[in-house]
Amino acid sequence: MAKTTRKALAWAHGCLSVQSLGGMLGPVLFLLPDGRQVSPLHVARWGNDPQRGALPEILQELRGEWPCVPFGGDADRALAAGWTAAGESFKGATVPHGHGSNVHWDWSVCDDHQLSLECHYPEDHPIRLLRRRIVPDPTAAAIDIILEIEARRMCRLPIGLHPTFRLPLRSGAVTIEPGAYDRVWSFPGDLEPGAAQFPPARQWSSLGRVETRDGATIDATQVPLVAEVEDLLQLTGINGKVALHYRDEGFRARLEWQKEHFPSLLLWYSNRGRKAYPWDGRHVALGVEPIASAFDLGPAISSASNPLEQAGVATALSLDPDQIFTSRYRLSVEAAA
Repeated sequence: MAKTTRKALAWAHGCLSVQSLGGMLGPVLFLLPDGRQVSPLHVARWGNDPQRGALPEILQELRGEWPCVPFGGDADRALAAGWTAAGESFKGATVPHGHGSNVHWDWSVCDDHQLSLECHYPEDHPIRLLRRRIVPDPTAAAIDIILEIEARRMCRLPIGLHPTFRLPLRSGAVTIEPGAYDRVWSFPGDLEPGAAQFPPARQWSSLGRVETRDGATIDATQVPLVAEVEDLLQLTGINGKVALHYRDEGFRARLEWQKEHFPSLLLWYSNRGRKAYPWDGRHVALGVEPIASAFDLGPAISSASNPLEQAGVATALSLDPDQIFTSRYRLSVEAAA
């Protein structure tokens, strides 16, 4: 297991850490105007466990936020009708959340104002290079992040961002506050056998009223959920904004992104549902993930005709080797009652 390196950066409104493995950002400590310090990003508790070397690289020191190119991964799955792996696949398409999520990035420009990294992909991969710049806002408790993707050839791939937020143990202590969106879609299968909360391949108009598999209706904006759950919901047609209101702690974390690049928001409810190592029935976190993807189903499904794509939702992005894809997004915090 290669040794992870980390770099830190402090500014007037906080401090942040970035690691080479996965290019992951986290933890981040923000300083609120009233002097309080808050740290909204998740850091998995097993990051120093000697056994973690047996895990997939993406999980070994899981934390915070990072880009997924491509998003998800091809795999054999039992899915509802209409979800077929008829799209573009390639060597490496089964790697969970892409090559860049599972290798060490190279440090680039790092100074008092930014931390930058690069990740070179294998020569037979449709992606050539990722660049990532993490720039604290000198005037605010906020971080601006720039992602650049260079393709090696023309391709259509699911792409996404993977911010993961810590949650308190008390059920319902945090409220998800999404911007305007069109629909809520449930995963078309079982993400984790025996731990699904939502009936498969369903749609609702509001995250605040979503059915469960036992016929109840819950407010899925209130997290952590009460039940032991491992599940996904996809908000389509979202306007590029979401906030998490940490009511017990008196602050709000905001995420803003370019909606033309990532027209959906994937919510990963990891709520004590996975019992195997390293989760051990104790993992509580919320993924808040802007995507152009069909859930995390990988290139072969996301680049094919699928129910989301048939409803007019972009589930892959077209990348051109002659044009660098550049996307900007922002993480910030503010005091809140």
